[in-house]
Amino acid sequence: MWREVEISIRKFARKDIPKKVEWINNPENNQFLHYDIPISIEGTERWFDSHEGETTRYDAVIEADGSPIGTIGLLNVDQKNSKAEYYIAMGEVAYKGRGAAKEASSLILEYGFEKLGLNRIYLFTEVENVAAQKLFESVGFVKEGVIRQDIVSHGKYVDRVAYGFLREDWIR
Repeated sequence: MWREVEISIRKFARKDIPKKVEWINNPENNQFLHYDIPISIEGTERWFDSHEGETTRYDAVIEADGSPIGTIGLLNVDQKNSKAEYYIAMGEVAYKGRGAAKEASSLILEYGFEKLGLNRIYLFTEVENVAAQKLFESVGFVKEGVIRQDIVSHGKYVDRVAYGFLREDWIR
């Protein structure tokens, strides 16, 4: 039986690197992720060090009752145009489809709109990633269109769906 858990987000820290590596290398998690698999702890440490102190991104860890279960964040934070790109990757398979991603998404949207003062938060996801699209729409993202053959993933061109969420919709 599934019990209620407290979902929170916190800034990604160096101590989170081993879990991130484990999650991303897990085939149950990486079908729609855009990493050169497998990733390594050393490479992820270099990534972490190269982005430390950046203001153009906010990387966070999703926690359930204080235990890390995934990552979420905002990339390409553009203060001039008041927008950022959202991402999420659930790591602990047991928490998928249980509402944790929805709660964490609401928290990162609140951070973007309230703390950063953004006007727009957007994302892209593969057309085949129907589960993610259901999540995005459930928290208020609006489907804006399909970008054909947008990227190469796993050796083939894939179409991606663009979603957006505006501050005015958040306030409502």
